[in-house]
Amino acid sequence: MGYLPIHDHGIIGNMRTVALVGTDGAIDWFCHPRFDSPSVFASLLDDEKGGEFRICAEDQAAPSKQFYWPDTNILVTRFFCESGVVEIEDFMPVGDNLDHGWHHQIVRRVRAVRGEVWLHADCRPAFDYARAPHEVELVRHGAVFRAPGVTMSLSASVPLTVAERGGVHARFRLRQGEQAVFVFRGGAEDDCPRSPDPDEAETLFRWTVAYWRRWLSRCSYRGRWRETVHRSALTLKLLTYEPTGAIVAAPTLGLPEEPGGVRNWDYRYTWMRDAAFTLYGFLRIGFTQEADAFMSWLDRRYHEPPGEDGAPLRLLYTVEGATCIEEFELPHLAGYKGAKPVRVGNAAHSQFQLDIYGELLDAVYLSNKHSRPVSYDAWMHLRRIVDYVSESWHLPDHGIWEPRTGMRHNVNSKVMCWVALDRALRLAEKRSFPAPREQWYRARDDIYEAIFRRGWSDEEQSFVAAFDERSLDASALLMPLVFFLGPDDPRMLKTLKAIRRTPNQGGLVSDGMVYRYHPEQLPDGLPGREGTFNMCSFWLVEALTRAGRVDPALLEEARLLFERMIGYGNHLGLYSEETGEHGEALGNFPQAFTHLSLISAAFNLERALG
Repeated sequence: MGYLPIHDHGIIGNMRTVALVGTDGAIDWFCHPRFDSPSVFASLLDDEKGGEFRICAEDQAAPSKQFYWPDTNILVTRFFCESGVVEIEDFMPVGDNLDHGWHHQIVRRVRAVRGEVWLHADCRPAFDYARAPHEVELVRHGAVFRAPGVTMSLSASVPLTVAERGGVHARFRLRQGEQAVFVFRGGAEDDCPRSPDPDEAETLFRWTVAYWRRWLSRCSYRGRWRETVHRSALTLKLLTYEPTGAIVAAPTLGLPEEPGGVRNWDYRYTWMRDAAFTLYGFLRIGFTQEADAFMSWLDRRYHEPPGEDGAPLRLLYTVEGATCIEEFELPHLAGYKGAKPVRVGNAAHSQFQLDIYGELLDAVYLSNKHSRPVSYDAWMHLRRIVDYVSESWHLPDHGIWEPRTGMRHNVNSKVMCWVALDRALRLAEKRSFPAPREQWYRARDDIYEAIFRRGWSDEEQSFVAAFDERSLDASALLMPLVFFLGPDDPRMLKTLKAIRRTPNQGGLVSDGMVYRYHPEQLPDGLPGREGTFNMCSFWLVEALTRAGRVDPALLEEARLLFERMIGYGNHLGLYSEETGEHGEALGNFPQAFTHLSLISAAFNLERALG
């Protein structure tokens, strides 16, 4: 059937996993039962072998439209046929009021709202990233799919027939007011319960609507971009693994950062560097429960003993907190539009990155200030980590962008080491915690002076990517955001000016969109290029916003750039990792860090505008 553009998708979920639903009515990505479990539907990565669950109008020329039911994560795909209009309501039931038997399932309710329409339904799972064979059996209420170690079932209110490649098919007609219901679920070996009747389906729908609206009502943001912020918050909630409070960077793997290229990664894990942005994003708009849950997950991580290399923390973890995330390739999959290799796992888990300690301590500081106080026992573990930073900050590391070319003295890593020491000293002072203050003060000051001495380029008139280099790096935009220096500091204003030059002029900004760095100047070990980084574009908005408090022109520029960035979201307000030269979404989708940086930029821009 070919590949939809990445941005032509919405997501549904249950805070354990998500499914991507295309504007063509196909679920082309779904892992069960967790975000990082092997895929069941993966035609997004191989339209022949990957497997999918498609419901669509028989009229293939019928245009479609997709939208979320207001203030929820229930996705509606509407087909406009010559003979009528039909809607697919996709959701995963959530909420405390539901009978346990309805949790953790994909419900697809198809309704004819005008005229009469013929439709097709095709469900063809492909277990274990399309590596495991399976058997299909028609049963009384639908079909059962059995693969080694996993059984899934499809309940349907319309008759099914066995189709090729281990799938099932249905062709059915709906007249105005009629509906068909499909439920895809994991289950016992021979378990395929009946699908909900119309009244039960309506109850499931209403309970799920009520859950999402009740959750969203806790949002405290009431500013100009309320709808945009709400959608980002709802998306982040879907990317949260409720049993532990962790948030995945994205629910997908293998979506390319360059069309047809090799920059294809697995982002279904939790990165330690997302910590402070996650806490800040949730706390700023009133979601303290989610902030506390994520803080509890972080707390368990820094209570763990150091690794064999002596480092107190790992760069990334599974949602359950495991650290074994070995990277391997799936050569049998064609890749999204031919982008290979398709990788599972992430080799960056073994990299040495010092910036993560700044993000951790900043998150702890924010939590202590706005939510829950740090305990003495937690402080003793944090003190061990800060001691490690004070002794190790001078070492080279791989840095925030995780290149595969070795280590260097990344300026951003030094800044975040300064943040770790600065927040630890503030906590020790505020809470009167015991600490080797003189040692930490000395290390913090040494870092500060080293950054100004070796991380500033007189030739570029900007802070640069690494000590004693001249290449620019978008991570410098974080300096005023973490209070390393004032937003109107002369050197920060010069850095903003340098970064805002076009790439042809040596800068990083193209029509308001920000590249992370210049691959030609900073080789990262991979061929090809990438798109502009959406997260960095929102960082620029926030840096300009903060500088704009003393220069109205910069504040006006920040607002314009923010409005332009909103225009690069998809039809549902979702953002991928990057934006390509033609405005297309690139990289894994949707990207949590992008939505977190959007919330932060919106909050601070709203406050600055008054």
